[in-house]
Amino acid sequence: MLCLLLVKTVAVAQIIDDSTKAIYGPKTVLLLYEQDVLEGRYAGKPIDTTLNNLHNERYWFNDTTFYQHLGNVGVAATPLFFQLPDKIGVRLGKNIFDRYAYNPQGMNYYDTRSPYTHLYYVQGGLGEQVFEALHTRNINPRWNIGAAYQVLSANHQFGPGAQRPSRARGMLDNQAIKVFSHYRSENERYDLFFNFTTMKVEQIETGGIDISSGDTSVLELYEEAPVYLSQASNEEARNNFHLTHVYRLAKENLKIYHTFDFYRQRNEYLDDAIPAALVDTVALNNAIRGRSYVYPRFIFSTGRTNEATAYKEIENTFGLRGNNQLSSYNAYVKLRNANIAYSAIDSIGTAANIADSVLAAGNVFQDTTRSGNFNQVFIGGDIRLFYKDLVELTGSAEYQLAGDYRIKGTARLGGAYATLQRVHYSPSRVESVMLSNHFDWNEPFKNIAVNRIGAGLHQKLGKRQHVKLDGHLTDVERWVYFDKDAVPVQASGNQRFWGASLAHKIFFGPVHFDNFVAYNNTDEANNIRLPEWLLESKAYIEGPLFKNALFLQFGVQGTYASEYYAYGYMPVTQQFFVQDEFATQGYPVLDVFLNANIKTVNVFLKMSHINYELSEPVYFVTPYYPGMRRSFVFGLTWRFFD
Repeated sequence: MLCLLLVKTVAVAQIIDDSTKAIYGPKTVLLLYEQDVLEGRYAGKPIDTTLNNLHNERYWFNDTTFYQHLGNVGVAATPLFFQLPDKIGVRLGKNIFDRYAYNPQGMNYYDTRSPYTHLYYVQGGLGEQVFEALHTRNINPRWNIGAAYQVLSANHQFGPGAQRPSRARGMLDNQAIKVFSHYRSENERYDLFFNFTTMKVEQIETGGIDISSGDTSVLELYEEAPVYLSQASNEEARNNFHLTHVYRLAKENLKIYHTFDFYRQRNEYLDDAIPAALVDTVALNNAIRGRSYVYPRFIFSTGRTNEATAYKEIENTFGLRGNNQLSSYNAYVKLRNANIAYSAIDSIGTAANIADSVLAAGNVFQDTTRSGNFNQVFIGGDIRLFYKDLVELTGSAEYQLAGDYRIKGTARLGGAYATLQRVHYSPSRVESVMLSNHFDWNEPFKNIAVNRIGAGLHQKLGKRQHVKLDGHLTDVERWVYFDKDAVPVQASGNQRFWGASLAHKIFFGPVHFDNFVAYNNTDEANNIRLPEWLLESKAYIEGPLFKNALFLQFGVQGTYASEYYAYGYMPVTQQFFVQDEFATQGYPVLDVFLNANIKTVNVFLKMSHINYELSEPVYFVTPYYPGMRRSFVFGLTWRFFD
């Protein structure tokens, strides 16, 4: 009945000519990327209307790679695999919500023959929710504008919050907006790209399930399990203004461009009701000792924590580009001006209410703010030599004057490639400086250096198979990481690790198998944590029904990460840290899904984690943070072409 209703309803969402043939649809809505135009590719690409991975949670957000997170939709996350930094020079270093934010530099723009709207909605039975509404249209054949609004939300799954009435269970609220526009001049020599993005997140912090007493039986309680924090939250607000314009002086042989970015991010941590059980009575180094990993000590107050980090950055890039049938080049100068400020409350109370305190009464700390300004200049460029799609040599480099640098070279022959990279970069500002009620550091760390050799093969094997084989050997010098006390330290020795991954797709008629397996060896990298094995496997059948009016995929997907000492999560600093006390178990998560396409609607039904409680009462994705239980999830993408 639902399918018949959708078919009838969406029929009015298309423009029909006199012969009842749809003249507007997916092929008349084209995607355009700024980088494509910079590199001389001006033809847009049709929007993707396929069903592949519609049900997969990793594809609900703006970054589809594998992440370690806190076990729910939209929560704090860090990449599961080691990633080389794509930005050198000054950086804030608070990135736990990056995967959910719109990417100003990688924004997709549109070229539409008719107004285009899409609605994207996911609803889980345990309160997880994803929503996006996007609308875009061409003002004229050369000028397009659009906007989108995104919401992510999730409910508490364990602890006291999970026992509240349904409307009060919320533990995450993430709202984001993007406004974008692309203009091309009538003589097609000038392109302008503009976007404005903003995101505001509030995440209620629990610290995870409290097993400090050693009683692991509380894990079986799940919803009633005790947690470390009773009233704490992290808030992040970020916005970015991005503008790029390109002018072709000599067709594709010489183009000049300018990119302007203004970025602002503010993070606040607030706990107005620190549980008394977390406060010790022993003075320690001009502070009060804490009883838990979330609050290891109290510097300013034992009753309340209220602190913020504010970061602003202005960046201008001026460059020259050119390309022909055999080569392309890019050279640029980049100017970056940044400012960071820390603030924290400065009232610790009196010695009378802190037993055995060595601190004098009243406000004894004067340094309650800390700031820094940075002005940096970069020069860089890249060159590419190629012959059709058979052979390619590329090289890129960027150098911060008297500071960081990065260099990369790649050679490709057909589907085989080899690459060599070196990145020499300064620690983030959060790794170097922190002012908090629970942490205080100012570390003059040396620059980190990462060397990586990589090779692989991306190849189609006949008409039925596709293989991606990748491998790497990575060596990290002077690695800066957060240790078991959640404070930054610099490793004295090198961190060396290697890994390989294989992605394989094959089909036999309507039967499809998609498999991914990754192996990581970190025997010589004690302070970089990766699961030794990661597997994701999907088997499904697909095909049309009812004279092609309905297209279905039905299958099962499994994901497995082997046991390892995953990073812990410190809510105060919003950082993941190395720990050796809690091993997240090797555990498979199985999902059964049904994906369907009905004209302009893609819809999926999924029973996630169908094997819940079959082998273990709780599985953890991060120490103290369990993964989601069994949940029925529904989602759809609805497209309108008028």
